[in-house]
Amino acid sequence: MNERILGYTDRLSAAPGDNVAFKISAPLPGKFDARLVRLICGDDSPEGPGLKYEEIASAIDGSYKARQQPIVTGSYVWVTARQPFVLGNFTLQAMIWPTLPGNGKAQSILGNFDAAAGTGYALYLDEEGCLAFRAGKNAPVSTGVKLLARHWYEVYASFDSGTGRVTLGHNAMLAYHGQPASVSHTGLVSEPVGEGGRFLIAAWNDDKQAVAHFNGKIDAPRVSARALQPAQVSRLRELPLDVDLAQYVVAAWDFSRGIATVKVTDVSGNRHHGRTINLPTRAMTGWNWDSSEFHWQKKLPHYGAIHFHDDDLYDCGWKTDFTLTIPEGMKSGIYCAHVSQKAADGQIVEDYIPIFVRPARGTATAPLALLIPTASYLAYANQQMVSSWWFDELSSCKFVTLSEVDRYLEEHESLGLSVYDEHTDGSGVCHSSHLRPILNMRPKTDLWQFNADTHLTDWLEKKGIPYDVITDDDLHQEGLDCLRPYRCVMTGTHPEYYSKEMLDAVQAFTNGGGRLMYMGANGFYWRIAYHPGLPGVIEHRRAEDGMRAWFSEAGEYHMSFTGELSGLWVRNGRPPNMLVGNAFAAQGFVNAVPYHRTEDSRDPRVAFMFEGLERDEIIGDFGTVGGGAAGWEIDRADTRLGTPPHALMVATATDFPDSYHWVNEEMNHTHSAVNGDTCPRVRCDMMFFETPNGGAVFSTGSISYAGSLAHNGYDNNVSRLTENVIRRFTDPTSF
Repeated sequence: MNERILGYTDRLSAAPGDNVAFKISAPLPGKFDARLVRLICGDDSPEGPGLKYEEIASAIDGSYKARQQPIVTGSYVWVTARQPFVLGNFTLQAMIWPTLPGNGKAQSILGNFDAAAGTGYALYLDEEGCLAFRAGKNAPVSTGVKLLARHWYEVYASFDSGTGRVTLGHNAMLAYHGQPASVSHTGLVSEPVGEGGRFLIAAWNDDKQAVAHFNGKIDAPRVSARALQPAQVSRLRELPLDVDLAQYVVAAWDFSRGIATVKVTDVSGNRHHGRTINLPTRAMTGWNWDSSEFHWQKKLPHYGAIHFHDDDLYDCGWKTDFTLTIPEGMKSGIYCAHVSQKAADGQIVEDYIPIFVRPARGTATAPLALLIPTASYLAYANQQMVSSWWFDELSSCKFVTLSEVDRYLEEHESLGLSVYDEHTDGSGVCHSSHLRPILNMRPKTDLWQFNADTHLTDWLEKKGIPYDVITDDDLHQEGLDCLRPYRCVMTGTHPEYYSKEMLDAVQAFTNGGGRLMYMGANGFYWRIAYHPGLPGVIEHRRAEDGMRAWFSEAGEYHMSFTGELSGLWVRNGRPPNMLVGNAFAAQGFVNAVPYHRTEDSRDPRVAFMFEGLERDEIIGDFGTVGGGAAGWEIDRADTRLGTPPHALMVATATDFPDSYHWVNEEMNHTHSAVNGDTCPRVRCDMMFFETPNGGAVFSTGSISYAGSLAHNGYDNNVSRLTENVIRRFTDPTSF
């Protein structure tokens, strides 16, 4: 059976008294069952500790009526003004930068055409990538000239209702030999047009659904109540509107206004405002961008474009099936709604939908907080690297194998993408939301991000170490107040994506005497932003440098949500070394290796750390993530990048094979000494240093580290060392 029961929640983090809405789509008729579990470990691999959870009696336990809920992808603008566009003579025009002309599908630019009713009109690209116009049930009118991808065009269609004459044309902003700079074509509309449906930009109507999504940028869309001549169309490109023609303009949308919102503003004075649907990408360079300014907030008229995609998805918009009110006194931790159905052949379809339960805001029930990296979970949400990256096997040095989740995502394209993926048109994905099913934020999946982090909860539970769970979402919203109740904060295995608010809070925590245990690698690496008004969504741009899945276009490095420069935190002047002592150095996914103690480990300042370990004991030559404690992605100390001069490198791992590759942001020129065999900077450093006011930082420098904790029934030197650190870090005695 190749169907899954799917679900998501309206929030990731909840405190006692909060309501959590669960939204389910069940593939089988009848009912589905739900129950609440507290997840301890999600690693059900043959080498792992096994799937572990505790059943929790709750108000959601029971059976519910099953229904399938649709996922509708594709972004567009919906002109929400109540007054319909009922026009006699009119002209539609826009500046466009198509990215998939001729993809075999119609792509609407603007209009109110309703395919279901066969009414209304639209300016669009036809299946061959030619500019076309359709009205009612009349035959489409096309120029017959395919547009080039990733080139700016002025496009227009003028309609004279008296004669039925349509004048359709485009002007290329950059002409090439053999390509016409201007094309004009005429046709006739003989049948009634009809009223049409909603006025949309970048899609048209099919009854109540938006279809025929445009791929590419649209800038300066206009509607005039007159059949303009081609020369007159060009006079309306820019703002303010031409004084002689402004009287005929019904709507003129300026996409450079309200960039950080979903609002779309009509500047004609006729109040035909709208809103974006499914978060197309804003703060995009427009047709008139001339590279004189690279920050959209400093030259708004040059950033009047929105990039639309047929696979954009923000919120599935599903109906709620049941709601959980977090009870007072509920133990903080990772919980899941386990939903399931039984098919006629006895096969079970199931899903575990996580919710992170924190203590009441401003309080703690333990001295230790496990900071769940939900921002990084979103960055990787439903990632399809193994099936879509042409360089994945070259990067990982191993053949791709598709998991069950990988196969499902490959076969079901509507679940939304991660910021590691490219859209249908090859442009990078900038947004990721949790308001959709996220199949790799589940137990029983690959040991990466969420499921790898359950190695930490499993170990804490086994050791009887009390802890609370808080999330990146909480940290971003509350800042230092989120961390203040705790003596020690432990990160997940891969806290890669950080907003400024999050980074400031963690830095203030350690500066104020807090203790930080950085339990992974490649952390604090990329800068992101949360949307100031929309819940559950992050933005990221792949600016300048780093181990990138794709490149942001020139002039598009600043995020639309906040205006902040995205990209690497090191390129923003905040190297991770300053916070945790080390930073991303290399990656490799074939095997992991052990650490070796250094002379720094003999320093009396870290005697507590090595209690119960032999003087030259090899640390972590075992583990479920690569067979060792140091691996997958690794961090290295570097005083040039801010590693504190008093920091101790207590252990290091250097025996990495050639499948480990040095990070490209540290290379100033191409050469061959870039792997574990040839590059001395391919190194994993375990770090310790004290911070002001009695605080301290411990850094593992490895994503594989947590996979070694459960080895030999949790009786091993990685477990012992970690327990030594956590006992000392939760001790109120100042460092």
